[in-house]
Amino acid sequence: GQGVDEPLSATGFRQADAAGLFLSNVKFTHVFSSDLLRAKQTAATILGKNKFCKDLEIKYDARLRERKYGVAEGRPLTDLKAMAKAAGEQCPSFTPSGGETLDEVRERARDFFEFLCQLAVELEQKEQDMHGAARSSSGTSQEELVFPWTNHCSEAELSSDNCGTSKMLDANILVVSHGAYMRNWLGYFVSDLSCTLPANLTKSQLSSVSPNTGVSHFIIKLENGNLLKPEITCVCLNQDSHL
Repeated sequence: GQGVDEPLSATGFRQADAAGLFLSNVKFTHVFSSDLLRAKQTAATILGKNKFCKDLEIKYDARLRERKYGVAEGRPLTDLKAMAKAAGEQCPSFTPSGGETLDEVRERARDFFEFLCQLAVELEQKEQDMHGAARSSSGTSQEELVFPWTNHCSEAELSSDNCGTSKMLDANILVVSHGAYMRNWLGYFVSDLSCTLPANLTKSQLSSVSPNTGVSHFIIKLENGNLLKPEITCVCLNQDSHL
């Protein structure tokens, strides 16, 4: 949750190191992290391994915090399940006293995603102002956009229309957050924005919480800067081959 702001454990740092090595050849234009310590340490560790953007500023945002679990924070998961059972509810949708509802978490995710889309549109507008009508990237070359998980994806997902491996990107954004929060964010992408999912993704994978340092990759297209209808393709979800 949010109330217990513990640092990463030794295992957590090893996982963050592994994620950093996994992503070391990806050039990011922006990095955002939850302002909780475990996420901040993960983001810093990942950047520390990167070949292109070690000195990129990490921006911390409270909208990326884990779901707030109220009176259940700092207690074993078995306690949360017992609270849910006593209330006659299932654990994922149960809201402990003082906690956030799933709708409230999703609203935070929606607000942050719309902020990212606005950021990307403003970047493109700046590029056009600087270079006329010609569309330009943010100084990224194809060699720096080779994503390490491409061998886990279908050809359709990695076509030149959808993937930065063959097309320059306006923004390539790393977001470091938390498991329950990101599961809600994905729910928002799928139910509200009709996100295209990998063909081999099962329902249980769709509803599961990402493992620590699991990597998910989304391609976001904003045709003509249209913020109301983003086209979203999930290239991979909760990828953990680096662990």
